[in-house]
Amino acid sequence: MKQAEHPRPAHATSHRDTLPPALVLAGPTCSGKSALALFLAQRLNGVVINADSMQVYKDLRVLTARPDARDEQLVPHRLYGVLPAAHKGSVAWWREQALAAMQQAWSMGRLPIVCGGTGMYMRALTDGLAQIPESSEEVVHMARALVEAEGAPCVHARLMAVDPQTAARLKPVDSQRVARAWEVWQATGHGLDWWQAQPGLPPAPAHFVAVRLHPPRPELRLRIQARFADMLEQGAVEEVRHLLQQGLDSTLPAMRAHGVPELAAMLRGDITQAEAASRAIAATGRYTKRQATWFAHHPLTAEGLTCMVNACFPSSEQFSERKRDEIVSFILKGIDAPQLGS
Repeated sequence: MKQAEHPRPAHATSHRDTLPPALVLAGPTCSGKSALALFLAQRLNGVVINADSMQVYKDLRVLTARPDARDEQLVPHRLYGVLPAAHKGSVAWWREQALAAMQQAWSMGRLPIVCGGTGMYMRALTDGLAQIPESSEEVVHMARALVEAEGAPCVHARLMAVDPQTAARLKPVDSQRVARAWEVWQATGHGLDWWQAQPGLPPAPAHFVAVRLHPPRPELRLRIQARFADMLEQGAVEEVRHLLQQGLDSTLPAMRAHGVPELAAMLRGDITQAEAASRAIAATGRYTKRQATWFAHHPLTAEGLTCMVNACFPSSEQFSERKRDEIVSFILKGIDAPQLGS
């Protein structure tokens, strides 16, 4: 049985006096989550647990801006660079690993800090997870091939005829989610909407408090541009070259990471490096818009305990000490554990 997607029913309210604390640190790509997580882990005796679906891959250190070796030595980091690019990570696999990492952190007297921009991963902890039978490789391939041949809007129209509840929640042009919905219908005879209404895996046994970075769009765009330029200097092209040499399936998640398709096209001689950079920056910008929309419509904790930070968190001292102290104070108040700040 494969676990995927999220159940619709609201989960039970957690109790501060019986559940151990955990922090969710969310925000769009390039907003400074890793730097803030490092700071908070040092201040609050924490363990940083990756909740970014691309940072789990060993082969993508540069293009996913994974924490470097120095940061990983300063505080414990978990679930970074643990899968080869040839593997297909999943929310179900990640949830199981994250729960184990949280339990380990608590056993060490540390605060789990779940850090990332993949909202589906975070909800797998805070809201639980629906249990959907795994589709055969044949059904998965047929669904993807149908979308590629007919286009996502046409398959979406087909889905609307057999599973209108799920189709109504999907954008007709969202090829990945349309293919997934069609695959589930074909494999099980029930739509995603139906499966998500069934009892599933429960929320993590934790009292969650959340910090969400929500920087202004102009500031984020500048950071995306600067970071991709840094990635090129740090070896992004060689990283993609190594991926291509492995002869991996282009549909694997690692092969779709921002910057990989664009730099792969450059290495094939289809476009210039400048064009590749422009396209990768644009794709990343569009993704951060989708992230912001998702986080705006999905609460990060059951009790609404979220601190909004309307700025990027830099790795330098530009972020005021007062603002840092405000964030720490919010977290300590939310989890009722002032001893963590000592």
